[in-house]
Amino acid sequence: MDKVEWLAAALGLVNVVLVARRSLWNYPFGIAMVALYFFVFVEARLYSDALLQIFFLAINLYGWWNWARSEKVGDGGIAVGRLGNPARLLWLGGTAIAILGWGSLMARFTDAAAPFADAMVAGMSVAAQILQSQRKYESWVLWVAVDALAVGLFWSRGLIATSILYALFFVIALAGLIAWRRTMERKPA
Repeated sequence: MDKVEWLAAALGLVNVVLVARRSLWNYPFGIAMVALYFFVFVEARLYSDALLQIFFLAINLYGWWNWARSEKVGDGGIAVGRLGNPARLLWLGGTAIAILGWGSLMARFTDAAAPFADAMVAGMSVAAQILQSQRKYESWVLWVAVDALAVGLFWSRGLIATSILYALFFVIALAGLIAWRRTMERKPA
């Protein structure tokens, strides 16, 4: 499984760099990555993250469709925007409730290795991926938090390549956050 994990990590790195650049071509790499990571996470008994890959497959297909039909800005990248304050609060509250509920289910009904940490990474990833598919700046705020948490979780399960990947994702997420903010300052979506 080590080779599959390293391949998935490489695909993920290309995917996130392309997302930060607002390139539509991130999606083929993302789809291949999540297909491989499903098997990696099942073997590591990180069931929330394994199930998350199925969701990511669907949301990547939606995101590809949405981005393909989106306005482009002067640099050729996809136009991006922000959530309003009420929407931010709804996303935050809904994500917190989902994390607590899912973590409780995993703790009670499975042999999950880290049910609440895994649920936190999974729940925030779901919110971040949906917001990213909708081209919302706040997706990067969530990705920064997810990546910081995921490094420790995956390291603790012996997923070294994935842990290293998420450390790189953390740096790229910070760059994406800055780049998307600059894009919004140039031309609102």
